[in-house]
Amino acid sequence: MNLRALVVDDEALARQRVRHLLRRSTDIEVVGECANGLEAVQAIEELAPELVFLDIQMPELDGFGVVEAVGTDRMPVTLFVTAYDQHALRAFEVHAVDYLLKPFSPERFHQALERARRWCQHTLAEPRPDLEALMVSLNKDRPWVDRLLVRQGDRHVLVKTESLQWIEAEDNYVRLHVEGTSHLLRQTMAGLLARLDPARFRRIHRSAIVNLDCIREFQSWTGGDQLVIMRDGTKLTLSRTYREQFGEWF
Repeated sequence: MNLRALVVDDEALARQRVRHLLRRSTDIEVVGECANGLEAVQAIEELAPELVFLDIQMPELDGFGVVEAVGTDRMPVTLFVTAYDQHALRAFEVHAVDYLLKPFSPERFHQALERARRWCQHTLAEPRPDLEALMVSLNKDRPWVDRLLVRQGDRHVLVKTESLQWIEAEDNYVRLHVEGTSHLLRQTMAGLLARLDPARFRRIHRSAIVNLDCIREFQSWTGGDQLVIMRDGTKLTLSRTYREQFGEWF
């Protein structure tokens, strides 16, 4: 049975090289190519590939942004293509199916491909790769995210984090409130907060994160809580649990 593969890289020559190296693998069918992260998320959802060759360094939405947008539990078997240094590669060795460090040889490519093929066919007797743990490990060294990919109808759009006013928890999602509208994002509050600049975003409640630039005022409330009035008039609660984060303000 052929494996359906998707090739994602912002460099056309890099995509061409992966296709060329796959020619000798008669069981791999390349069902699509993507030149950026936005295209990759849409292609993964529409084409349902079993294997993804995913470049990490891409503008606007990088490879990790693709994983976050699709969801670590819904990503196909993924071979990361990276130019990361040796320090970061340890995380890939522990938590990923495999990775390809640019520039890679044909021998290394086919070695990684064989490992991925065995994962796709469920013949590798090892613990399943843990993309969630990989993201946690690498997020510590990643810059604060400045864009988030959200679904809008039947398409995806990039939302600049600086435009976020506040964020609320909603079951297994978070709702992003942006200038009179809102978007659902499949993410946890803790996971999203770890990617946002703490100089701009603070958690005020177990179910709310605010953009500090969008706060109009604080008012005393019951039980030691504070009422947070946003510039658009929204009223939120700053609970005692998180008040210490605003110690310099009170």
